[in-house]
Amino acid sequence: MIIRTLEAVEKTDRFVDWGNGTSHRFLVCEDGMGFTMCHTIVRAGTTTRLKYENHLEACYCIAGSGTVTGADGQDHVIKPGTMYALDQHDDHTLTAYSKTDLVLVSVFNPPLSGQETHDPTGAGPSGY
Repeated sequence: MIIRTLEAVEKTDRFVDWGNGTSHRFLVCEDGMGFTMCHTIVRAGTTTRLKYENHLEACYCIAGSGTVTGADGQDHVIKPGTMYALDQHDDHTLTAYSKTDLVLVSVFNPPLSGQETHDPTGAGPSGY
């Protein structure tokens, strides 16, 4: 059985600042579960273009609000109780509204090694 708390993860190298937010990586590849589970915070007022070539991702919003915009330009509102899944390695843009951080539970398959990060300042989408 694996038990971890947000506070404990924050004191390890599983706590990653990925540019426009942070990721508490509760489960990573070395845990042997076959997926990664993260507590992800997207900082209020930020916009990040992302695309994961090597992973599929699903996110479930637990606090805050924002939008996820597909490559087709269609905006989808994200608020508590909303899930979105990037089942086609989708190029997407994630925006947290300006008043509060967007808080997500993120799941990656295959699992992350744990130290991946983003460069939100690049010309194209950031990903790993």
